[in-house]
Amino acid sequence: MEYTLIKSRRKTIAVQVTDRGVIVRAPKHTTRREADAFVQKHEDWIRKQFKKREQNRMEAAAVQKLTPGELAALYEQAREVLPDRVRHFAALLGEPYGRVTIRCQRTRWGSCSTKRNLNFNCLLMLTPREVIDAVVAHEVCHLKEMNHGAVFYAHVLRLCPEYRRWDKWLRDNGRRILARLPEEK
Repeated sequence: MEYTLIKSRRKTIAVQVTDRGVIVRAPKHTTRREADAFVQKHEDWIRKQFKKREQNRMEAAAVQKLTPGELAALYEQAREVLPDRVRHFAALLGEPYGRVTIRCQRTRWGSCSTKRNLNFNCLLMLTPREVIDAVVAHEVCHLKEMNHGAVFYAHVLRLCPEYRRWDKWLRDNGRRILARLPEEK
C-alpha cells in the first residue's frame, strides 16, 4: 500500500487516511521498513477508513444542499441565538470572553482562540437546542481550560450535564448537516 511518510519530533507513529491518500506520521528516527510494517499491521483499518470515506461522499452527494437564501437565514438566526447562549454560559463559569464570530464552516462546530474569541458554525441552527448549548458550553469552557483534559470536561459537565448525550448526537448526525453546504466553486 502506498503512503506518504512525514517525520517530525513526535514520539509515536500514526496513520491518517485523507482524500489524498494514506499519511504516516512518525518520529524522525523511524526507518522506511518500520513504517512499512506499521502500515501493513493497520491495513484492514486503513481499508475500512477508505470505505467509510467513500460512503460519506456518496451520502453527501445525496443530501439536499442549502440555498444561498437559506444559508443567509441560518447566519442571521445564529447571530441572534449564539451570543445570548455564550453570555449565559460565560456568566455561569465566571469567565470573560472576546468576540463571538459566526461562520459557515465545513468541518468545525465551534472554536475558542487564545485571545478568548469564540467562533461558531451557523449550521448549528439546524441542530436541536440542546446540541447548540452543548457546543457553546464546550467552547466557553475553553476560556478556563485550553485543553480536553479531565478538569475541562468537569467544567463542561457542570454547565451541561447532558453534554455526552448531545455530543454523541452531533457525532452521529453532524456529517449529514455539514453535507448540506453547497459545493465550493
